[in-house]
Amino acid sequence: MISCGEPSGDLYAGALVAALRRREPGIEVFGLGGDRFKAAGGDLVADFHGLSVTGLTEALSVLPRSWRTLRLLAAAARQRQPHALVVIDYPDFNFRLMRAIKTLGVPVIYYVTPQLWAWRASRIKTMKKLVDRVLPIFPFEEAIYQREGMDVRFVGHPLIDLVTPEQSRDQLLGRLKLDPAQPVVALLPGSRTNELERLAPVMAAAAPTIAAQVPGAQFIVARAPNLSDRLFEGFGLPGVTLRIVEGRTDDVLQAADAVVTASGTATVQTALHGKPMVVLYQLSPMTYRLGRRLALVDTYAMVNLIAGQRIVQELIQDDCTAAAVAAEAIRILTDPEYREPMIEHLAEVRRRLGGPGASERAADAVLDVVHSADAS
Repeated sequence: MISCGEPSGDLYAGALVAALRRREPGIEVFGLGGDRFKAAGGDLVADFHGLSVTGLTEALSVLPRSWRTLRLLAAAARQRQPHALVVIDYPDFNFRLMRAIKTLGVPVIYYVTPQLWAWRASRIKTMKKLVDRVLPIFPFEEAIYQREGMDVRFVGHPLIDLVTPEQSRDQLLGRLKLDPAQPVVALLPGSRTNELERLAPVMAAAAPTIAAQVPGAQFIVARAPNLSDRLFEGFGLPGVTLRIVEGRTDDVLQAADAVVTASGTATVQTALHGKPMVVLYQLSPMTYRLGRRLALVDTYAMVNLIAGQRIVQELIQDDCTAAAVAAEAIRILTDPEYREPMIEHLAEVRRRLGGPGASERAADAVLDVVHSADAS
């Protein structure tokens, strides 16, 4: 049984299912996921679309559906008796699911572990009770679980294998009727509705200023699947050369000279392409005030955390304005002394994420737990 609750988790789940099936073609996998999970051969008991939001107060709006999904998955587990439960990130939901499934005597594996080092470190107590093996994807996380005496295997970041553009820069720009000789700014406003409602207007408002200051600047919006058209209406900007591309983020990033991105997995994806970026992070005022009190770090962008220093600019909450976004993007595009060191730091981030084969190593670690349980 696998449970993932957002697009990045679905991407990792799909790769994990594929790796499991390569090892054991007859394996049955079911649970909570999305299109990637299903395409890899997983049986979709519940679809996560509509469940994923950012923020504490925002989560209240999806709570009724979350509880219904939880009951559905628990019933499926009782009926099908899985040999293991693999939960992928999405801790607020998956912690509840782990409690329910653990009562059935099912081993629990946590893949893409929660960010205990960033906030709510006390969750390690629950993990020690419920989780049989942890599979972190960031190298600095391994020591956290080792100190607690947990069974931990650092597997590396699955995106290293999954960042695979299908088109070259020239091919994509040619298809979009854009000029390969002119600079390209990629806009990644996120994959959750409430995220786009906050960040898309800021990005759209910044684009005309960037275009005015950087002659020939062109913009490509990387649109995540399963989102309403209304969220992208603000990108209809007169006088600005802009295209919207759905489901081709790696192609868009490969073509970009600068990236404006929502915080989260997209920052790692951008780093793996070696593209200089500015990171945006904005929540409801109440969520931000609550979260800030619980935070254990003073930086939010994953690439900065991996690097151990602030290598890219973060525009957080009240600092996340169109003027600030435009100024940072313009600096990246026009100042080589600013841009080139950032690119060098991003190359180091990639090196720290481990080599290829994370999904394969995760599959081996999962099956090891399954076979050990069978043997006992």
